[in-house]
Amino acid sequence: MVNEVRQLPASAADIPFYQPQGGEVELFEYAHRNQLPMLLKGPTGCGKTRFVEHMAARLGRPLYTVSCHDDLTAADLVGRHLIGDGATYWNDGPLTRAVREGAICYLDEVVEARKDTTVVLHPLSDNRRILPIERTGETLHAPPEFMLVVSYNPGYQNMLKGMKPSTRQRFVAARFDFPDAETEQLIIERETGVDEALAARLVRLAHSLRALKDHDLEESASTRLLIYTAQLLRDGFDPVEACRAALIEPLTDDEPTVEALMEVVQADFGV
Repeated sequence: MVNEVRQLPASAADIPFYQPQGGEVELFEYAHRNQLPMLLKGPTGCGKTRFVEHMAARLGRPLYTVSCHDDLTAADLVGRHLIGDGATYWNDGPLTRAVREGAICYLDEVVEARKDTTVVLHPLSDNRRILPIERTGETLHAPPEFMLVVSYNPGYQNMLKGMKPSTRQRFVAARFDFPDAETEQLIIERETGVDEALAARLVRLAHSLRALKDHDLEESASTRLLIYTAQLLRDGFDPVEACRAALIEPLTDDEPTVEALMEVVQADFGV
């Protein structure tokens, strides 16, 4: 588990860049104002995490980010007793700290966590807005500023890693996807400083890769990978090798598939 704590921005200039694609900003602000938990659905690398970072800074709230995985337990979120200096003491987990501080707690790829872990979210994601801590006997009441946000990739689920309807229906939800060509080009330019022509070529390449139906890829070429590719190109890497390293190799381990995708690079990128 990776816990990332983001503090309040010093100024508006410190707010992470995010380019809205629809009404997601207004929906998030409404959910926060009305103490509603929020679920973000969309493919890997489409901007869900950046959106949450942007909104936390925009709203002036600390952000606790938890990257969920198979071994994540309820204790990892809530806390546990530790031993130090010959004594036992309680150590809050990120979810508990977020509740105490009135922060935003973001559970990234929540379906990757063990199913029994998500049960701890239920009393926080309904009208009770409480967090019972059995090991200390406390029951924390979430302040109005606290917000629970979770995300997952619906296209990457299987029967063993879906979100239960009883959990999913506790949230207001927003569906994310890769931006349209104009927006994605703007994002690449803003994030990397490359010129308009290069950003446009990368977007065209991504659309060609995403249109492929005859290759068994678990994920599509993401906006995140396009940004990585643009950074390499900006810093002088060979175009073919930059595309291979930052865009193609992360998509698959199958060598024939890599070579087939590199043919698209050669054709679409004009190299």
